[in-house]
Amino acid sequence: MIEEIRIRDLGVITDATLTLGSGFTVVTGETGAGKTMVITALGLLLGARSDAGAVRTGAKSALAEAVVRLSPDSPALVRAADAGAELEEYDGGSELLVARTVNADGRSRAHLGGRSAPVGVLAEVGSHLVAVHGQTDQLRLKSTTAQREALDKYAGETLAAAMAAYRQGYDRWRAAAAELTELRETARERLREAEYLAASLEEIDAVAPEPAEDENLKTEAMRLGNVEELRTASVGAHSALVAGDFSDGSDATSLVDAAKRQLELAGEHDPALAAAAGRLAEVGYILADIAAELSSYSASLDSDGPGRLAEVEARRAELATLVRKYAPSIDEVLEWAETSRARLADLGDDGNRIESLEAELSELEARLRDEAAGLTKLRTEAAAELGERVSAELTALAMPDARLVINVEPTGELGPYGADAIEFLLAPHPGAPPRPLGKGASGGELSRVMLAIEVVLAEVDPVPTFVFDEVDAGVGGKAAIEIGRRLAMLARHVQVIVVTHLPQVAAFAGHHIRVIKTSSSAGDGTGVTASDVVVLDREARIRELARMLAGHEDSESARAHAEELLATAAVPGE
Repeated sequence: MIEEIRIRDLGVITDATLTLGSGFTVVTGETGAGKTMVITALGLLLGARSDAGAVRTGAKSALAEAVVRLSPDSPALVRAADAGAELEEYDGGSELLVARTVNADGRSRAHLGGRSAPVGVLAEVGSHLVAVHGQTDQLRLKSTTAQREALDKYAGETLAAAMAAYRQGYDRWRAAAAELTELRETARERLREAEYLAASLEEIDAVAPEPAEDENLKTEAMRLGNVEELRTASVGAHSALVAGDFSDGSDATSLVDAAKRQLELAGEHDPALAAAAGRLAEVGYILADIAAELSSYSASLDSDGPGRLAEVEARRAELATLVRKYAPSIDEVLEWAETSRARLADLGDDGNRIESLEAELSELEARLRDEAAGLTKLRTEAAAELGERVSAELTALAMPDARLVINVEPTGELGPYGADAIEFLLAPHPGAPPRPLGKGASGGELSRVMLAIEVVLAEVDPVPTFVFDEVDAGVGGKAAIEIGRRLAMLARHVQVIVVTHLPQVAAFAGHHIRVIKTSSSAGDGTGVTASDVVVLDREARIRELARMLAGHEDSESARAHAEELLATAAVPGE
């Protein structure tokens, strides 16, 4: 709900702060005092177009600012957070600061939670927070989508369950239809892709590469290309380690063995030398192993015939062709081939897949049409009940001949929410054809129609705050009392803010705010008009109601009547 609204230099209001509570708040004041500036300020905060003419004469800019309390599950909270707004946390929810500045040249700036934001974001957030019903304001339920959502919520859990089942089938139906369309529209492309994959896999299978074969052959080619240098190095190293039977004992193996024997002889007298002899024995074993490996290596060089290098290079050329065509390495070529085999199998099954999808779509459509018919039946029943309840409210709101008609018309076209076209219509009097909301009714009548609808929908489809401007236009007496009573009924579920000139309506409010206009004359003979906003206690309310009743707040009879109105409003159902 809205906790506080601050208005500065907007219209005739210089600087005013409205502290609002939950329930029913009424705003009153003399004609021209600036009551409608409250609605104008809210409109700016909800993303309405800025108007330089609304800036107070002589001021550089006008400001509208509101502190809004949001519940944890509010969609507005999510949208504000997405826009980068900073939120003040409190137990059970968050507080959001919304602000709009309008310069004297008509340009405006919007802020959400202390961050600059596009005006469109204010409108998105505001749509979840406030519904304004005024003489010229757009209706909350003006769109067919909003009307369908309101009717579905009124229909309750039975329709919600049926809708969930329908949506599940509808989503699958759309996905299957999209897949079938893609298969049909891309048949030629898929055939060409299948031919390309088949030829590519045939080429790869003919070469039959092994994992890491390209790297292994590269290493082997390098070895074969330098075989003489490798043979010289390995033979020389082997001779240095083991010179053979005709050695003079200067090879590494002989020298290490000689050193070991010397230490073994002396090791009986010092354990340190015995340990060194043991380590030299290990070195001898290692040298012997290395010598054996070098001997085998030299022999392997001799076993590779002169034609082996040519074979390796030819094989590398085959592999290079695959790498150039399909992937940076043979391992990646093999991965590509594995993926392509699965893709080729999928492409080869197009005919069977199309037949399967056609059969599935036929079955899904038949089921969806049955479910859509069930939704139509539930909506039709709910529409009749909702129309009757709203029409009964209109009777009490001085529109006894008006009827709300809710058309539920099957279109035959399956959509995400069934196959119905839903429209709220108003028949203002008997014999008049029902017309769409907003056509054929005055502003005051339309506000009363919306009040009747909101009262009935409040338990199932509320927004946190409702604002009504001149909802009582053109009525008085008992009808005005009924309007006040129904506004109070609506306020049991949501926050209600009403701008009114009728004391019968104002008496039902839980909070009463008065806009007071003051005028003064400047030295040059020009006049200065300003307005202030005050919250009224009970005595001040009686005086204000007396003024609204008789034009004179000190009239004893008017005061008595005002007290009687407050007493009547305080008795439930009276």
